[in-house]
Amino acid sequence: MSRRQRPARRTLLALCAATAVLATTVAAAPAVASQETASATASTTATAALDDTYYQGAIGKTGTALKSSLHSIIKNQTKITYAQVWTALKATDQDPANSSNVIELYTGRSISKSNNGGNSGQWNREHVWAKSHGDFGEATGPGTDVHHLRPEDVSVNSIRGNKDFDNGGSAVSGAPGNYTDSDSFEPRDAVKGDVARMILYMAVRYEGDDSWPDLEPNERVNNGSSPAMGKLSVLKQWNDEDPPDAFEQRRNQVIYDQFQHNRNPFIDHPEWVEAIW
Repeated sequence: MSRRQRPARRTLLALCAATAVLATTVAAAPAVASQETASATASTTATAALDDTYYQGAIGKTGTALKSSLHSIIKNQTKITYAQVWTALKATDQDPANSSNVIELYTGRSISKSNNGGNSGQWNREHVWAKSHGDFGEATGPGTDVHHLRPEDVSVNSIRGNKDFDNGGSAVSGAPGNYTDSDSFEPRDAVKGDVARMILYMAVRYEGDDSWPDLEPNERVNNGSSPAMGKLSVLKQWNDEDPPDAFEQRRNQVIYDQFQHNRNPFIDHPEWVEAIW
């Protein structure tokens, strides 16, 4: 074959390869779309069933009336001890790809369920609503509510500390995509909505009528020991930008079925965030 013929042959081979890839992609696309549609349909069906039963008293309400109705619904829960939280998190945050592991909230790292404790490189129990904000500690109640407790690397948990949530700061060592400064913490994009919905769940569940403080979101950072967490405007933005995914929805269901028997309503209805706040 002459040198002049070789480029033409290469062009023809490349065109054939591209056509084959395109054909494969087109063939695969309907299957992927079908799976996504089926998942969305199943989620919609499940939510409709909850609206007819669990959330029946809240449907059609907004503002303080909705918040009050949801509080009445979700305060009916089975309480667990702080020691039992270890067992719960191993079920609620199980790695979908490895049943022997859990997924850490901020790092996103998959780590052995048995590698839990207080030492460097282990995972521990992160209070997303910092327990010092309201001074409820680890006693049974808000301190053991699994809806806002998540597995997290010991060192990264320490870096977050009791900071409020806001955008900005410097990169967090060992946790790509997370940022922090002296008074706030920004989680990675994939869990921003998770964090927002956990904080707002706490604000609805704990209204000061069961010996625990009345927890509320506000527009501040540096909330210290007051029963408040900020910033609300940022949390609302995160709820919009990062809607509930399959992991978060499964987690909500496991808590409901196996442990507390109550739900985070903002996972089932993320639009209720705007309806209340």
